[in-house]
Amino acid sequence: MFNIIPFQEMYRDDTIFCLLSAKDALGDVPKLNEDILHIKENYFDKGDMFWIALDNNQRVIGMLGTDTVSKTEMWLRRLFIKPELKRNGLGSALLSFAEEYAIAKGISIIHTRFSDSYIEASKFYPAKGFIDDGRHEGLRHMIKETGGQVHCFEKNSTER
Repeated sequence: MFNIIPFQEMYRDDTIFCLLSAKDALGDVPKLNEDILHIKENYFDKGDMFWIALDNNQRVIGMLGTDTVSKTEMWLRRLFIKPELKRNGLGSALLSFAEEYAIAKGISIIHTRFSDSYIEASKFYPAKGFIDDGRHEGLRHMIKETGGQVHCFEKNSTER
């Protein structure tokens, strides 16, 4: 079971640990992205969101942020799940939060990008309705039109 909430500063270190664990499992040399060090400033203060998923022990097991780039377009940032907890619906649940958020903001196109070596992402996003849109800054670029379909669940939290 898990609970998805907007990021809170008290979970900063555990969010960083989750990110580094996920990157390590992907074969990346674990390193921090600057935006993770200051989530409030890089997401909330800019009008965007950053959600974390917590397990029953209140440990961070997943995350996802948004980066609104125009009135109608938004990028997904930092969708990472702890490696041992993948394929349990957590990524789908986080993505649903971002999609509902996008629709509420009037966003019609959601972008994501990832390295070709992220095999799981190359399967996950198409299964969720994303289509290839070429390359962006050397990475695979995918987009999804929101279509105005709102998922029915509470915005601030979900428990699975």
